[in-house]
Amino acid sequence: MMSPQRIENTIDDVFSGISLVRKSFTPQLTPQETGMVTSISTGIARVSGLPGVGYEELVSFPGGVLGIALDLDPDEIGVVLLGDYQQLNAGDEARRTGRVMDVGVGTGVIGRVIDPLGRPLDGNGPVETDSRLPIERPATPIMDRDPVSVPLQTGIKVIDALIPIGHGQRELILGDRKTGKSAIAINTILNQRGRNVLCVYCAIGQRASSVQKVVSTLRKKGALAYTVIMVTEGNDAPGLLYIAPYAATSIGESFMEAGRDVLIVYDDLTQHARAYRQLSLLLRRPPGREAFPGDIFYIHSRLLERATHLRKERGGGSITALPVIETQAQDISSFIPTNLISITDGQIYMSPTLFELGILPAIDVGKSVSRVGGKAQSAAFRDVAEHLKLAYSQFEELENFARFGARMDEDASKIIEHGRRIRACLKQPEFAPVSAPAQIIILLALSAGLLDKLPFDKIEEAEQALREMADHIHPDTRERFETAEKLSDEDRHELLELARKALLPLGETALK
Repeated sequence: MMSPQRIENTIDDVFSGISLVRKSFTPQLTPQETGMVTSISTGIARVSGLPGVGYEELVSFPGGVLGIALDLDPDEIGVVLLGDYQQLNAGDEARRTGRVMDVGVGTGVIGRVIDPLGRPLDGNGPVETDSRLPIERPATPIMDRDPVSVPLQTGIKVIDALIPIGHGQRELILGDRKTGKSAIAINTILNQRGRNVLCVYCAIGQRASSVQKVVSTLRKKGALAYTVIMVTEGNDAPGLLYIAPYAATSIGESFMEAGRDVLIVYDDLTQHARAYRQLSLLLRRPPGREAFPGDIFYIHSRLLERATHLRKERGGGSITALPVIETQAQDISSFIPTNLISITDGQIYMSPTLFELGILPAIDVGKSVSRVGGKAQSAAFRDVAEHLKLAYSQFEELENFARFGARMDEDASKIIEHGRRIRACLKQPEFAPVSAPAQIIILLALSAGLLDKLPFDKIEEAEQALREMADHIHPDTRERFETAEKLSDEDRHELLELARKALLPLGETALK
């Protein structure tokens, strides 16, 4: 049994310990601002009682609904709602989160179909991510960028030959509805198989059936293994449509900063602009041209400026952007098209007239341009394609005269016949990319006039024979197609002999 003195000492020790714990204890409670929803409209909530909220800060509502604070007025703020907001009512509580909108990034998103909030849409379980990045990030400083000089092969002959695209470029695809704009982008994604390029396809305000067709095509062709698909449908909240391209770009930037090459397709930014116009009008911002707000140019420029090619010291990764927009009645001078034409490094114009004539892909070479030009082509490609655009342009001019029954001399007739064969060889079925060696041997045969000696009805057969003969090109020659070396005389001789061998059964007398 303990003595009274010992019991007293023990009690003193206990109280001393409690006193020390009390002195060292610091409450971890942090104050949290809460406000109240004053009104709800389509995709917009007006909230009062959050005086400390920051621009583009996330605000949480009951039921897990999130919103982004875009209007900061003295008395109330305008919040763009993300996701299903039907259960929200005036009088509901709103809380600050203290963070901006971010998205999960990492290799776990590859091969997945997700929404801009990172939630899976493919039924394959939760998406595993390595970290999170804000959807709005500053563009790479100019001093950390490299020039666009490495070609990005699309597998589409008319683009790779006449409107080349390079890693880090921003090439606009525009045209009227149903002229094959998305097909160009999907074909480019399919052609990146085996090229160590990751792809991000961002569907903005698309129909569910259209998105399902894209997913099915990519899965069937084996492209889903290197592609991330971000989807917003037409009936989604306009806030989701607004943040979708920024979230997709942050996913691409995470790979670019790891030294990877990335291709991003925004399909399409017309829907993005319309969603932002809807949000701005609901936020009571003053409308400008075509009712678009004054900062519509800025929201697209800050998005596309993030596409670049990093210097080797920064890892050497790149983001190549293919934004898609829809024109009305072939009007490329309307507000959104002119904005994006001025932001991007060139445009591919899809002509409804060519589409109706069955000339597919329906690319109008005269209105299309790559401002990077031949720098985005390998030397071999540039060598065989440099005179092709001029010859094709001459043909189109003379063809217009020929339609009116104008009498043509022998030289003009030769130009027309040569141009008809160029046009026939540049035609291509959907989702059937052509390899670089096959394109080079076809273009060389064209420029050397070998196809001019064949009957026009055999051109399609001749092209197929040349594509098959491309498999017999010497491996050393094929390697030089990817380098900065020009075609040597020996290379040209080898390719022309292979071309003649392939075409000989189709016109023995003319090609001997």
